[in-house]
Amino acid sequence: MAEPYLNETNTSTELQHEVGRLNKRFDFIADKLEKAKIKDIIENYTNPKRLIISNFIAGLSRGLGLTIGTFIVLGLLGWILSLFVNLPMIGDYIKELQEYIQLQP
Repeated sequence: MAEPYLNETNTSTELQHEVGRLNKRFDFIADKLEKAKIKDIIENYTNPKRLIISNFIAGLSRGLGLTIGTFIVLGLLGWILSLFVNLPMIGDYIKELQEYIQLQP
C-alpha cells in the first residue's frame, strides 16, 4: 500500500514541475509577443478605417519621397552634366541636350 501512495506523490510532484515549466514558457512567449507589439498589429488589421488611413498616409509619404528624391537626383545630374559642356566630344551632345530642353514649353 505504501507504493501507490509514493507513486501518486511522485506523479503529483512531476505534474507540478511540468506545470511550472509551462507557466515559465507561457510567460516567455507573452513577453515576446508584447515586445513585438502584436496587439497593435492585430488592432490595425481588425479596424478597416484605421488600416485605410494608415495605408493612404504611407502611400502619400512614399510618393512624396520618390518625387523629391527624383528631383534632387536629376538636378544634380543636370548640374554635373553642365560642367562637361567644354569637353570636345561630350560637350557638343550635352549642349544640344540643353538647347532641346530650353526649347520645350
